[in-house]
Amino acid sequence: MIGETHALTAVESPNHGARSPATPALLSSYLAHDSLFSSATHQLHARGVLETLVHSIDADLAGESERLLARVAADSGRLPLMGAVPFSASEASCLWVPSQAAFAAGRARHRGAALSSLPSDQKSAPRVESVPAPAQFKRNVERSLDRIHDGGISKVVMSRSLRIAARVDVPQLLAQLLTRAPGAYTFAMDLAGAAGPKACLIGSSPELLLSKRGARVVSNPLAGSIPRVADAEEDQRRARGLLESAKDRYEHALVVDAVAAALRPYCRDLRVPKTPSLVATPTMWHLSSVVDGELIDPNTSSLRLALALHPTPAVCGYPTEPARGVIHELEGYDRGLFTGLVGWCDAEGDGEWAVTIRCAMVEEDSATVFAGAGIVAGSEPDAELAETTAKLGTMLNAMGLTQAVEATGAEGTA
Repeated sequence: MIGETHALTAVESPNHGARSPATPALLSSYLAHDSLFSSATHQLHARGVLETLVHSIDADLAGESERLLARVAADSGRLPLMGAVPFSASEASCLWVPSQAAFAAGRARHRGAALSSLPSDQKSAPRVESVPAPAQFKRNVERSLDRIHDGGISKVVMSRSLRIAARVDVPQLLAQLLTRAPGAYTFAMDLAGAAGPKACLIGSSPELLLSKRGARVVSNPLAGSIPRVADAEEDQRRARGLLESAKDRYEHALVVDAVAAALRPYCRDLRVPKTPSLVATPTMWHLSSVVDGELIDPNTSSLRLALALHPTPAVCGYPTEPARGVIHELEGYDRGLFTGLVGWCDAEGDGEWAVTIRCAMVEEDSATVFAGAGIVAGSEPDAELAETTAKLGTMLNAMGLTQAVEATGAEGTA
């Protein structure tokens, strides 16, 4: 049992009408090694580990999660399952039922923190290792375009990572992310207690893979992107150009069609927009479509539905298996939890799962950040590199690592 000063109030899921504690009180009690998942409507704050679930997707993760939640509900009440599932269907998940959990309704608010979460003696020149190096990433894009030209594949997502030798204060970084994008799917998942690495998966994802409340299910795929700029007139010109881009609308349609096809067997009614809209993050413009429907069986769990969608063409490509093969062949590193899913699910199956992007894996003396870009016919290597650099900025700017942001497009290792 934790002390009174920082005690969490165990409450029912917000989907069941429970009265939630005030959001500021919830946030002020956040400690290092706690876990948190925040969306525009609800926030889950958890501490400790009661049960773990490390099954892979291939080993009936959906079924095991439902059986675990049923057992926990009978023994311990309405504690949710939370954590992250990797990109690969054969790798172990990092999911757990926390010892204590609190939900808060309403948009997450935080008083913020100092811009930099790094000690001043580390800010000047952190060592940054880029995998793959920028030049290799561009070659990967070129080789992906060759595969698309050869036929059998319409899209593949190429990504890259930056490993930064620096100590990052997770609570302070979380405060920055919540302040900068309060409506995003912001998460800090402490993995060590759930049979995972001694690390925290932290990020601010703009993309909802799936939410489920009762019989209603929603997915908000994003695909087709362009970096934002400080000049307001140019920024709007870029947004209009993205919305009119045939190449980006084609890329977006691949993702929306795949999401709709995966959800349709579960839904009695499914609404799919005919055209995309624009959504902005602090660093990017995206094409967005909100797909929502009514489930045939309201008891179908949010995790089972999310796994039916994963991986969407937004993070893998299309068709899935050929694209996954190209990623495995070319990318040059193991994505792990990046481009997987992160979120929570309760015993009734309600929950929220975001696509694990705009994120970092924070270890004791380092942080690894990730970004990817969708490659379709007409993609240009330099533009795709610039897109990943802009996406990396979400985490690097929140860490106060402007030098690393500037170096991410440099040739070789920064």
